[in-house]
Amino acid sequence: MSWCTIESDPGVFTELIQQMQVKGVQVEELYSLDLDSLNDLRPVYGLIFLFKWRPGEKDERTVIKEPVPNLFFASQVINNACATQAILSILLNSPSIDVGPELTMLKDFTRNFPPELKGLAINNSEAIRTAHNSFARPEPFVSDEQHKADKDDDVYHFISYIPVDGVLYELDGLKEGPVNLGPCTGGPGDIDWLRQVQPVIQARIDQYSQTEIRFNLLAVIKNRREIYTQTLKDLQKKRETLLQQVTSQNGEIINKQLAEVSNEIEMVTERIIMEEEKFKKWKVENVRRKHNYIPFLFNFLKVLAEKKQLKPLIEKAKQKSNR
Repeated sequence: MSWCTIESDPGVFTELIQQMQVKGVQVEELYSLDLDSLNDLRPVYGLIFLFKWRPGEKDERTVIKEPVPNLFFASQVINNACATQAILSILLNSPSIDVGPELTMLKDFTRNFPPELKGLAINNSEAIRTAHNSFARPEPFVSDEQHKADKDDDVYHFISYIPVDGVLYELDGLKEGPVNLGPCTGGPGDIDWLRQVQPVIQARIDQYSQTEIRFNLLAVIKNRREIYTQTLKDLQKKRETLLQQVTSQNGEIINKQLAEVSNEIEMVTERIIMEEEKFKKWKVENVRRKHNYIPFLFNFLKVLAEKKQLKPLIEKAKQKSNR
């Protein structure tokens, strides 16, 4: 069974991750590489960079061909699956993420496999393939033959950046192994690795900027609703504690602190509502992506033809296009 092409979108990737039974994770799109934007999203488990792949382009950097302890690296052996593989490269290299039973079993089963066999294991995972292909766009005609890109087609590729055991890695399934980008302190919750990866991604963008402007950068982060909900609970407890401490002697000081906490509670509550609205929007968009509109369009055109309205509309459209 083939793998479909899926859209590079945070709502798509977040639902894809959820369908693979991963908990407490979402994907956000980045529109800037400035440290403030990256810092606001912490903890950041990894970054996914989408760029236009150029055949024949050489990369002189050294790749690690020997196995790296605690690093999951799989070769890409599947057409159209580089987006899902980039996501898996982050999920399976982040011990603090609950990746669920399916991915846990995959990681344990392939622990001592070379990259090629890891890639084949991903290809043979029914759960991963089903989650991936759930975003396939309905097609009126389905062919068993996969279209192979030619020189005139735009081909895009996804790669991952992630800190593992004090080292920053670039993981590209089309390479023989990971690329060591140097030592980095801290983990997903720290700004250090983001500060280090920032110029690496910027350099890649600058490399293509003369001929290409289509890039996409996404961050795999901790679920924001969960973070804000926990923050809200902590603030509510703090408010209860302050209320219990109010006396006639410290009333003015405590009331000032209570006002500050109440403002923080209001801000966090607004953020939770915004996250809930965003997830609702993503859900609607994904339903529309997956819905098959072809039967509706077919019957709509059929009704227009029966009412003898289709031909006049076609002629009118032709007249407009010829102006």
